[in-house]
Amino acid sequence: MKFRTLVTLLFAGLVFFGANLYAGETAYDPVTMDPRDLDTAYPPDFAELLIPSQDVMLSGFMLVANGEGPHATVLLLHGFPGNEKNLDLAQSLRRAGYNVLFFHYRGAWGSQGDYTIGRQVDDVTAVLDYVRKNARELRVDSARISIIGHSLGGFTALRAAAEHKDILCVVGLAAANFAQDTGMDEKEKQAFAAYTDQLFMLNHYSGSKALAEIEANAAAFDVRNLAGSFAGRPVLLITGSEDTSVPPQVQAGIAAAFEKAPDIRLTAELIPGDHAFSISRIRLQHRIIEWMSPVCR
Repeated sequence: MKFRTLVTLLFAGLVFFGANLYAGETAYDPVTMDPRDLDTAYPPDFAELLIPSQDVMLSGFMLVANGEGPHATVLLLHGFPGNEKNLDLAQSLRRAGYNVLFFHYRGAWGSQGDYTIGRQVDDVTAVLDYVRKNARELRVDSARISIIGHSLGGFTALRAAAEHKDILCVVGLAAANFAQDTGMDEKEKQAFAAYTDQLFMLNHYSGSKALAEIEANAAAFDVRNLAGSFAGRPVLLITGSEDTSVPPQVQAGIAAAFEKAPDIRLTAELIPGDHAFSISRIRLQHRIIEWMSPVCR
């Protein structure tokens, strides 16, 4: 009797396991699962890119999504200097059906030219031009281009999207702001300058140049002033509750300014984590893809 009971329980367990395995196969999660239903004629691809930006060349690559497309496409912008590149997010976005283009700004990580914060919007403009010119080859839908930026990249994403109103959706992750009233005290300035001086991956840049550039552009660099440029467009802001590099109050200030502007479809969220979202990478990716799916495709 005990043996037969054991066999029955084992069989029931196998049926339960099989049913759940089948259910898992039908509920595809692009954050944690490899792609399914591969298009053998147009499989996922990796394209190395050299992108002209005025008088220099930028290094980058495109993660091309599965299928003939054309696909909605995301420009992914890194921060300062760009150690956290969010490439786990890039791969998840591709599995969710987006092309993702990642690149290095002028003067950063081997891209030609001298590094500067202010001209990063020019580089984004050049990348947009390149993507549209090569849309067929890269399987890009030129009418569905969004931008995601982390830290300084979030700052640049907001500035670039304000200038290019055909950018469909904007996501700022721990987005920085260099406004005068969110600036650093003298001790913080000196620490920032000393940190910048050691960043050999930023060509011909220094702490003194960084501080001078930020001070000279304090008004122009205040992304809160750009709120009126986002009417009718979806904007997602996410920051980590334990972020000490770009504290949550910076995002709160941006969100407060944007909420006063008419017709912005703003979502601002605080999730657990530091500046790199070290303890919430899966949660971060799920939230971005969930938010983008109904509005950025």
